Amino acid sequence: MSEESVPQQGGGTGRPKGLLEQMEELMAALNADLSALDADLQSAGRGAEEESG
Repeated sequence: MSEESVPQQGGGTGRPKGLLEQMEELMAALNADLSALDADLQSAGRGAEEESG
């Protein structure tokens, strides 16, 4: 009964799926962070070009 109530901590079949889902979530979050960082760097770069030009 305890295995049914907590399938993620259970046997071999549930575990890889859980890890894969976690990795996908982490990759999505990382992608969003990198996109935001890229936008910040591009706007900062444009500002530096305007000042030096």
